[in-house]
Amino acid sequence: MKKKILVVDDEVSICLILENFLSKNHDVISFNDANEALSWLEGTIPDLIISDIRMPKMDGFEFLTTVRQRGFTKHTPFIILSGRDESKERIKCYKLGAQDYLTKPFNPEELDELVKKNLFPIHYAVEW
Repeated sequence: MKKKILVVDDEVSICLILENFLSKNHDVISFNDANEALSWLEGTIPDLIISDIRMPKMDGFEFLTTVRQRGFTKHTPFIILSGRDESKERIKCYKLGAQDYLTKPFNPEELDELVKKNLFPIHYAVEW
């Protein structure tokens, strides 16, 4: 069974790129609005969440905080995608509960490794 990945980014092009790249091995659902993603999370628990930070209405910080405050998604792995590579922003995301932080434009191979690391935390390495 394929793992389910939730993608949240207000840029339609980023959602399409991630859907295209990740759907080869995973079931991917994407939303351009964090509030819509939260509504979807009412009835579904993904195996991984990938979210942008800079979004209208609800930003990624608030989205991450809300996800972490809900009991059923409290431990869902969370990767932040951001167009900004600022240490303070990265640290804030980690403090709010993000496992990883990747800057845009991202290297697809690096994203693939982060996805594997978060979906299969111990067993993804080929060599030890």
